[in-house]
Amino acid sequence: MTMVWMLVGGFVGGLVLQYWIINQFHRLAVKSRWKWDDLFWPAFGNMPFLLSACFGLYAALGVSSLDGGYRALLHRMLMGLILFMVTLVSAKLAGGVIQLLSSQVRGWLPSTTLLVSGTRLLVYIAGGVIILQNLGIQITPIITALGLGGLAVALALQDTLNNLFSGVQIIASALVRPGDYVKLDSGHEGYVTDVKARSTTIRAFPDNNRIIVPNSTMTSAIVINYSLPVESLWLSLEVGVSYASDLDHVERVTLEVAADVMGTVEGGMSEHQPVFRYQQFADSSITFRLRMFVKKFEDQFLIQHEFIKRLHRRYSEESIEIPFPIRTLYMGDRSDGAKGSDAA
Repeated sequence: MTMVWMLVGGFVGGLVLQYWIINQFHRLAVKSRWKWDDLFWPAFGNMPFLLSACFGLYAALGVSSLDGGYRALLHRMLMGLILFMVTLVSAKLAGGVIQLLSSQVRGWLPSTTLLVSGTRLLVYIAGGVIILQNLGIQITPIITALGLGGLAVALALQDTLNNLFSGVQIIASALVRPGDYVKLDSGHEGYVTDVKARSTTIRAFPDNNRIIVPNSTMTSAIVINYSLPVESLWLSLEVGVSYASDLDHVERVTLEVAADVMGTVEGGMSEHQPVFRYQQFADSSITFRLRMFVKKFEDQFLIQHEFIKRLHRRYSEESIEIPFPIRTLYMGDRSDGAKGSDAA
């Protein structure tokens, strides 16, 4: 009778734990702004009910009249099942912790598929070792067999392992992180979205196409990271004005337009003063370069668009000319040249 009550208690306790306590906790977690409580519901799932039922069976076996050998075997099997479920929950929690930490402290711990999967794999390995020891299986022969076959596996999976270790190197170096805007020496550029075991995924800007780059190629390529050491960057524009222009007036008007754009267009950094520098006497104009500070790589396009429109309008109002490229050719008398050659 005691065995029956333990079985019933395990199942009833699991139902109460699963459908009352855990559900209540889930409703509170949805309303709460604290992010850490959101980890537990997806990780546990239906495990509380299954764990409680297994513990009920485990306790019932302890008071059963089964033969000692069978009872010990069933105890080990049940404990192995319990450890397996605990391992699954722990792996999901570990992966969720990595993702949450990376979202809160960007740059310190990158959230990538490779890192999350690697963390879960370590938990699975640790759980597997514990389960095997609980079942009385010696892991030393298994490790020896894996060591002997490791060379053959490494040769067969040479490219895969190369990409895997290259991905680990990308994550460990933190020189390319998810969210960074990068440009490869091949010409491909965009936002890094993920680093997986085999490849790094880049989202092209602005068409959002996916660029898949093998990790080994990523580590050997020359990469420009526009998000490091800071996301903000200089936008540089070259403009030419007529030789008849008052250069002081041109500089003053251009800086006024640039300051207006920095203060009114999204992405501009008004706390940084634009930099104006004349460059050279070109064929048909005096050229200068204007540099403005923008918050992110993608902000430069809207700011450049607005600056060109406003500068053109203001130059028209101030009668400042942006000349067309002009080249004047002076040609001598062909007949004189011909006579000269005949005389020679």
